[in-house]
Formats: sequence, structure tokens, C-alpha cells
Amino acid sequence: MITERPVSNSAGQPPVRTVAEESATPRRDVRAVVAAYVALTKPRIVELLLVTTVPAMMLADGGMPSLWLVAVVLVGGSLAAGAASVLNCYIDRDIDQLMRRTKRRPLPAHTVSPRNALIFGLVLAMVSTALMLAFTNLLAAALTVAAIAYYDLVYTLWLKRTTTANTFWGGACGAAPVLIGWAAVTGSLAPQAWALFAVVFFWQMPHFYPLAMKYKDDYARAGIPMLPVVASARRVNAEILIFAWLTVLTSLALWPMGMSPIYGVPTLVVGGIFLVESHKLCRRVRRGEAVKPMRLFHWSTTYLTILFAAVALDALI
Repeated sequence: MITERPVSNSAGQPPVRTVAEESATPRRDVRAVVAAYVALTKPRIVELLLVTTVPAMMLADGGMPSLWLVAVVLVGGSLAAGAASVLNCYIDRDIDQLMRRTKRRPLPAHTVSPRNALIFGLVLAMVSTALMLAFTNLLAAALTVAAIAYYDLVYTLWLKRTTTANTFWGGACGAAPVLIGWAAVTGSLAPQAWALFAVVFFWQMPHFYPLAMKYKDDYARAGIPMLPVVASARRVNAEILIFAWLTVLTSLALWPMGMSPIYGVPTLVVGGIFLVESHKLCRRVRRGEAVKPMRLFHWSTTYLTILFAAVALDALI
């Protein structure tokens, strides 16, 4: 009977691999490689982007768009977001190896070569653009290309490394899927689309600043001028509160633009909780108390998910 345990021969030679282990190793290697490439696409970010895209499509359609169009935009959008993330990892490989939060990513961990990551990212970008161009329309495809280019060439290469306003200007990338989804349905951009864009754009500051607060030593080590690294606590608090209020007010401004209480009431409730959590964090920082910034970070994700679920429900009903 074949055993899976390493064995030594009688001469005291080093253990040799058994047949079962030899056959299992390639499978483990393939799984590890696949997992590394998937990790480069940052799946959690992709999921969050898609949470905003489909409800925007439903609102643009006034109901449920064709499942074929939804599938194309989901696949194309996922590939585009994945491409942007892969190219971001390629560009940021020098600083990722300096940060505890990112040093286990595939490039600093040397599980994927920079050349292969670059090729992978470019291929994903080309496939996503081709899908959007072939099955949606020119505006949606152009917005997809613009979002990838802006995130990697403008934000990652330039803004992220040079200005404390990097999160603000980078917010356009995270909000772009709303416009892409709307354009895929209508071929144009209506005021409601821009209102949803503004919600996601403003939301990214109170969403990301708590994360930057938690990992500010990492960013400082890498020389990245994130606001919590280079600015006073008072300045960070002010921006969190300003943009939290702008997020909620913008979301409520969408209510009279053809939305019903099915959207308005949940948005008002979760917006109120979002503001309470933002003020709690800032109050703790101001008083010098123990700060748990990730509470606001996680709640902000919940807030955006519920808000866009309300958008989808309103469009259906």
C-alpha cells in the first residue's frame, strides 16, 4: 500500500517523496499560482464596485435591464477593476514591500513576477474594453478605459505619491462604475447618474481615512503622504466630517429626483448612523481616547451597500 508519509531508505538517505505526494504537488502549485493571480485583482474591491454598478443600471432602466447586458457589464466591469488593481500592484511593488499590510501581496512575496503581472493586467484591460465596446456602447467603453488609465497613471503613479489630496482626487476612480453602468444602459449620463457618482466620490474620504489612520505608520514608512500621516488630527477629523456630511446630503438630494420613500427612508436612517459613527471617531481622536478607526471603515461599507440596495429596490418597485 502506498503511504503519503515521507520515508527514508535503509542507508539513511534523505526522505523521498511518495507517489501520492508527487502527484499532489503540481495540483498545489497550480492552486497557489491561480490564487496569487486572483489576489492581484483585489477581489474585495471588485465586489464593492459591482455593488454600485448594478443598482445604477436598474435605476437607469427604470426596472431590470436585460440579463445579457447586466452579465456583460458585470464581467467587463470585474475585468476592468481587476486590471486596474493588477497594474496598481505592479506600479506599487516598491512600496508594498515596505508596508506590513501589503508585503504579503504576490509581487513583494515573489509569487508572481513583475513581468507576468504587467502582462496579466494589460490583457485584462484589453479584454474588458473589448467586451464593453462590442456589447454595450462607445461611451461605456470609453469610461472603462478612462477609469483604468486614471487609477493607474494619474492616481497610482502620481497623486498617491505626491499629494495629501490623493484620496480626494483618486475618488473619481471608485465612483466611475456608477457612470459606466448607467451609460451601458442608456448611452448617456443623466443628472441622477452624476448624483450617484457624487455619493460614491464623497463617501471615499470617510471610508478610507480610517484605514489610513490605522496603517499610518506603514504609509509613513513607505513615504506615502496620506492625510493621517502628514496632517494634524484636527485636519483629518475635519475632512472626515465634511465628506461624511456631503455624502449623506448628496444621497438625500437624489430623493426628489424621481425617487420614492422606498429609497429615501432607508437612506435617511443609514445616513444618520453613518454620521453618528463619523462623529464618534472624531470625538475620540480629539479627546485622545483609544481609537478604533476600522469600526467606521467597516460601517461605511455597510452604509454604501444598504444605500445602493435601496436604489435597486426603488427601481424595481
